[in-house]
Amino acid sequence: MGNLTAYIILIIAVVLGTASNGFAKGAQGFTLLIPSILTAITIVGCMYTLSLVMKSIPVGITYASFAGLCIIATTLVGMFKFNQMPDLYTLIGLVLIIAGVLIVNLLGKTG
Repeated sequence: MGNLTAYIILIIAVVLGTASNGFAKGAQGFTLLIPSILTAITIVGCMYTLSLVMKSIPVGITYASFAGLCIIATTLVGMFKFNQMPDLYTLIGLVLIIAGVLIVNLLGKTG
């Protein structure tokens, strides 16, 4: 698998991971059946897609990228779905996370 394909699959993993986080919030501590099942399905799909990505991209780069992008996406879900607005320090931290993901992927050496 080429790097472009791996990064497309990584984006799918981020979407699944973010969906899982949203469903987990809606599951209310796994007390609601449907959101709990959706959480389980999406997290398994997320881990499967991450395992595919790790065939082409080193594990550290994969997980750093996944975690950073998932944090950003989950924050956006929190804002739009749960009306959870980040404060200034949270926004600064998110900008630093984005910078970190970009540095790892564009400037980091693997080997």
